[in-house]
Amino acid sequence: MGIFKTRKNKKFSYSPRYWDDNGEGSPYRIENKFDKYRSTVGTSNNLKDKFSRAWEELRHDSDKNVNRRILWVVLILLFIFLVIIDFDLSIFTARR
Repeated sequence: MGIFKTRKNKKFSYSPRYWDDNGEGSPYRIENKFDKYRSTVGTSNNLKDKFSRAWEELRHDSDKNVNRRILWVVLILLFIFLVIIDFDLSIFTARR
């Protein structure tokens, strides 16, 4: 116990109890489950490059069925909204 000696911090060697390293990496690394399927996730820090990669992925890897389904859902929700606000829907019918 010297006056000029500072205390050393305690060091612990923690190893997880139920983790077996089979080359899968660290169990503490937080990773999105879809990162391995996306081309926009990378090491590039350039914002313009990220946007251009995202645009290319949208143009080339888009699913047409998903886009149609989203369009139908949006149209149905829009119709429900117009009914709720009591919009005059007779303008969409043909006049005879």
